[in-house]
Amino acid sequence: MRYKFTESEKRFSFVGKARYFFILSIVITVLGVLTLAFAGLHYGVDFKAGSSVDFSVKKDLSGQKNAIQQFLTDEGYGSPALTVGTNRVTMRFPDTLQQDKEEKLKADFASKFDKSASAEVNTVDPEMARELQLNALKAVAIASIGIILYVSIRFEWRFAVAGIVALLHDAFIVISLFSIFRLEVNLPFIVAVLTIIGYSINDTIVIFDRIRENLRFAKIKTGADLANLVNASIWQTLTRSINTVMTVLIAALCLFIFGGESIKLFSLAMLFGLISGAYSSIFIASQLWLVLKNRQKPKMAAKTPAAS
Repeated sequence: MRYKFTESEKRFSFVGKARYFFILSIVITVLGVLTLAFAGLHYGVDFKAGSSVDFSVKKDLSGQKNAIQQFLTDEGYGSPALTVGTNRVTMRFPDTLQQDKEEKLKADFASKFDKSASAEVNTVDPEMARELQLNALKAVAIASIGIILYVSIRFEWRFAVAGIVALLHDAFIVISLFSIFRLEVNLPFIVAVLTIIGYSINDTIVIFDRIRENLRFAKIKTGADLANLVNASIWQTLTRSINTVMTVLIAALCLFIFGGESIKLFSLAMLFGLISGAYSSIFIASQLWLVLKNRQKPKMAAKTPAAS
């Protein structure tokens, strides 16, 4: 498809309004930094010492959350984080349950609420929790470095910088929202963040590829020509971007509504990340590349015999 400068003249200018989107992202980022600084993250048992007990039940106990909480208090188990679904009850204890207390909890719960209940217990000690946190950070760092190398080789370093800023923006938005709403951060959350990073860079690359394709046929003389080209490239891929994100959003929403309790936080993180990913791909990444490109120093004109 050959690029024409007239294509984007009468359409909304994503590039012309870029400063407002940059300001919006900066405000969200600052709020996220402040929230993380003062409140931190609500780590699940996967990232801190403690025990997680998941009961699979055949009775519908969704209306008995208060009764279960009272049972735990009366029997001396404290007040663990409690999630009660239609066929699953999940308890997150901040301390590690000893073997005898674990067996007693299973027996007491079964005798009081559902004799057919079966339990799965996961215990994490402090050293293992620290190792999991470190491995999660390594996974995000390695994924980011790999993306930078790929995009730098396939395109140029400015695309790589713009792309990595956009995907880190998406990951940070999800982390900030989990901090603001005090949602539990566990291993499925890390999987969701890595999935979001993959989706975000893929969506951004589609627009970058269109920009590169249009650059082959356009005659760029001024900065306005380049801005017009970027705007037209975004419009040319806009239908594809919206259709793709809507399709994935519907799937993630169905998982959130109809999925089990164990994947609800994963689905919620995906919903946050998909919306943020679509936003950064359309409103942030290409505009950031344009800022970097405009700062590129003009190449020295080759000396001609007449000039010399």
